Amino acid sequence: MSTPQPAVVDTATAGSRDGGDAPTKRRPRTADRSHARDFSRGFVVKLVLMAVIDALGVYALFAAWNAEAWGIFAAMAALVLVANWVYFSRRALPLKYILPGLAFLLVFQIYVVAYTGYVAFTNYGDGHNSTKEQAIEALLIQNERRVEGSASYPLTVLADGDDLAFAIRTEDGDVRVGSAEEPLETVDDAVVQGGTVTEVPGYQVLDRQAVLARQNDVTNLRVPISDDPEDGSIRTQDARTGYAYTSTLVYDETADAMTDAATGTVYTPNDRGEFEADSGAKLGVGWRVGVGFENFTTAFSDSRYAQPFFKILLWTFAFAILSVATTFALGLFLAIVFNDERLRGRKVYRTLMILPYAIPGFLAALLWSGMLNRSYGFVNQVLLGGAQIGWLTDPVLAKVAVLGVNLWLGFPYMFLICTGALQSLPGDVLEAAKIDGAGRWRTLRSVTLPLLLVSTAPLLISSFAFNFNNFTLIYMLTGGGPRFADASVPLGHTDILISMVYSVSGIDGTASKNFGLASALSIIIFIIVGVVSAIAFRRTRKLEEIS
Repeated sequence: MSTPQPAVVDTATAGSRDGGDAPTKRRPRTADRSHARDFSRGFVVKLVLMAVIDALGVYALFAAWNAEAWGIFAAMAALVLVANWVYFSRRALPLKYILPGLAFLLVFQIYVVAYTGYVAFTNYGDGHNSTKEQAIEALLIQNERRVEGSASYPLTVLADGDDLAFAIRTEDGDVRVGSAEEPLETVDDAVVQGGTVTEVPGYQVLDRQAVLARQNDVTNLRVPISDDPEDGSIRTQDARTGYAYTSTLVYDETADAMTDAATGTVYTPNDRGEFEADSGAKLGVGWRVGVGFENFTTAFSDSRYAQPFFKILLWTFAFAILSVATTFALGLFLAIVFNDERLRGRKVYRTLMILPYAIPGFLAALLWSGMLNRSYGFVNQVLLGGAQIGWLTDPVLAKVAVLGVNLWLGFPYMFLICTGALQSLPGDVLEAAKIDGAGRWRTLRSVTLPLLLVSTAPLLISSFAFNFNNFTLIYMLTGGGPRFADASVPLGHTDILISMVYSVSGIDGTASKNFGLASALSIIIFIIVGVVSAIAFRRTRKLEEIS
């Protein structure tokens, strides 16, 4: 007789047989997967992207360090550190989504505004575009003359990529090589034939044709003899023989004075960032210094700028307001017309209406500039039968042409936003107006327009700000002309404030560079647009009461 075996009870299912709650089935313990999660595909992608960003950041840090741009260096270092902390920390999850936008805001908006504000209070411009140390070095370089009785050196012109260098053979037979940035240094493995250097490792020897192609660069090149600027430099006029040149000016660092060795005249720094003699004579190169509110007072008080400034200010307001009004009126009219369901082919018409908006603005302005040309333009020659109307040369017609071209470019945008706003209007409100006996005009004036302005008013304000600074249209269509007859600066009847800033800055070469005054005008524009936009946004809140 066999011995009965004890029953084996499955604890995972016994509870269910007895009608009780089934205990949780135990799962075998597995190894910790935290390391697997840490090195997932997403983490590897993030690691690679951050490595690229860090590499670019380190490159920018080295560039800022070499340029001694300490503000940019500090901001870039902070951005790199914050980016690594945000994207490798689990506590900064929300910042992962807004950090890129904040970084671009800091670099392209806040920094630009802050630097413009800084420049507005300086004399930054022609003759004052560097630091005092750089100005001293430039003065010593620009006032050089050949050292009397100095030896001449057989010279060879070298190239290191786009950079030029000189190789000379000294009286002792040594070969010395240097560039504009690097003083002369002895080279041991250069090849000399017939007393002339024919080969230098790491450099390309330029033949006669290559030298002639870069003649100005060769004759303007000065290679320092040593790290001390007072030792002079090597220069050449024929690319075959070099001579030692030294400055006629001597700078005394202790007295902070510049002395002309030829005349004995002493120049000392003044509060305008220049070296000035007792007689009032000044040296040609200065440096940036703070001038307070001088640039702002110049814009309003100096007759060279104040008279055209107020004319341009009035025209800028008129241009911005009329541009918004005309484009909105035409866009709304076309939107209402093409929103009528009884009109056939509405989709085709709407597509045609946005074609001007699809063409780049600068290209359209250039095309219109040619079409409105007085002598050979399409408008005069074809549409007006050969008329000689100065659309771009007459002060009044030029303004009409600017407004007309801007209407052509701007109405499709207003047409699109008005079409969308009309289609989103509540139908029950329009139906109620119709039941109450309101006609089409009364419905448009009392119901449609107020409801439409609730959604379009912010876009109208942004359109005003855009047209207030619509540099592309003015520059491409008229260039700001026709010029004021009585102005001593290159400004014209169709210039707006932003194109005035461009002309005053001197970037286009039509006037001396004055970045300080241009920055002050930019700050004025910023304040005007900000104040007008703030007032307009505040007024548009009242429209929301009817919605």
